[in-house]
Parts: sequence; structure tokens; C-alpha cells
Amino acid sequence: MAIYEYECLKCGYHFDIWQKITEEPLKVCDKCGGELIRLIGPTGFILKGTGWYVTDYVRKERKAEKKEDASSNTTEKSS
Repeated sequence: MAIYEYECLKCGYHFDIWQKITEEPLKVCDKCGGELIRLIGPTGFILKGTGWYVTDYVRKERKAEKKEDASSNTTEKSS
């Protein structure tokens, strides 16, 4: 099941509805009987698991920079 977004061309009524992908798109507005169009909007998705975040794939250069920063911070604090 997917959520589809529709808008009436006659009255401007805007709504979302759950439909099977195999179902025919709605054509008639329940409010005024006008013509409906299915809108195409941005899709949402969730990335799960490891490997999707910048911190999961830290480059060797970044590791070296972090070590240098950490060592310079400790020497500055001790001074």
C-alpha cells in the first residue's frame, strides 16, 4: 500500500489516500465532482543499518587530523 496525494482541479480540495499500487487512480472529487489529478511529491525513506553515516567511514586523513587536534589540545591545557 502506498499513500497517494490528489488535488481537485475545480475546487482545489487536497487530500492523501492509501491505495494499492495496482489500483486505478481516482478521477472524481467526492466534494464537488470535479476532476482529480494525482500529485507527485518528494518521497521519504529511512536508511537503516551501518555504513550510512559519515562517522561509519572515517577516512585515514580525518583520523590523523583528530589525533593531532587532540594532542595539541592536551598540550595547550597543560601549559
